[in-house]
Amino acid sequence: MSHLENILHGFAIPFSALTSVIFGLMIISFPLGVYAIFNSDIGNDIDYSFPLEKFDIFIAGINIQIPVEYEIGDAFVIFWAIFIILFVLSFLGPKQNFIKTISDILSNKKNSFTDNYMVNIIKWFSILVLISAVITIIQENFGIITQPPNTGNDLILFLQISIAPITEEIGFRLVLIGIPLFLIYSHKSSIKFFLKSLWTPYSTLHIYDFKKAFVLIIAVGIFFGVAHVISGEPWSTGKILQASMGGIIIGWVYVRYGLAAAIMLHWATNYFIYSYLFLISEINGISVQNASSHSMIGTFEIILIISGIISIAMLVLNYKNSRKPPIIQE
Repeated sequence: MSHLENILHGFAIPFSALTSVIFGLMIISFPLGVYAIFNSDIGNDIDYSFPLEKFDIFIAGINIQIPVEYEIGDAFVIFWAIFIILFVLSFLGPKQNFIKTISDILSNKKNSFTDNYMVNIIKWFSILVLISAVITIIQENFGIITQPPNTGNDLILFLQISIAPITEEIGFRLVLIGIPLFLIYSHKSSIKFFLKSLWTPYSTLHIYDFKKAFVLIIAVGIFFGVAHVISGEPWSTGKILQASMGGIIIGWVYVRYGLAAAIMLHWATNYFIYSYLFLISEINGISVQNASSHSMIGTFEIILIISGIISIAMLVLNYKNSRKPPIIQE
């Protein structure tokens, strides 16, 4: 075993432990979200039966309002069920399940990282949180504050947060990255191949020259960041850099691992985090903004930041290890 492989093996235990902890917290977030919608008082004077008259969806950065009547609870259940399905798919594939992949990483088996979607979702989620934390610290030192949009009601806010991973990933990643990639790299023209390439671009289109793909991912990621402050209910301008980096990371995950992985990564930044924020808000009788300063959320951030540091270190080491010339035995 080489020196680099020894170092990688040393990172395997803390990486696997933190990844497993984050995975467990993700599972718990599913019932927490149901509680927030159907049993908590975060909506104050409205509840899950409150009717809404328009459904918002972002297509290529354009906010489209579909005139359709629906109740908050009904919409939540539909999207929640989709997330459950995608979560299970991510746990099981593409080559082996989450538990077997973690075991392989601990055993230092080569290429084990690519064997499971969920491991990669958690890895890139922790990297995204680390980068976001660094951006926030730097911007605050320059007096740039990131303010979320004022939705007026926390129940509607949580519904919007829960829906966004699907509507925004279809509107940004699938439309602005998936379709252009098909036009650039496709060698077939059937409907089945088109849909499959949108679902898993890298494996379907056999993308080996990533130059054009990277340019597209970066451009769409920046546009994703700008869209957060110019459309719909905008964030403050401090969100642009943070959302752009998030968009670039999610774009890469979409191209490399597919739409399901991109949606679940976006789900982690939205539903997963906010399900705990709303629980703390409900239990302590404080606002969601104040809940973000709670010690429990601080512990989550520490876990994710440490996981992000280890994930970046392992990415670098894996890259260096892959660039080494093979050992020729005489």
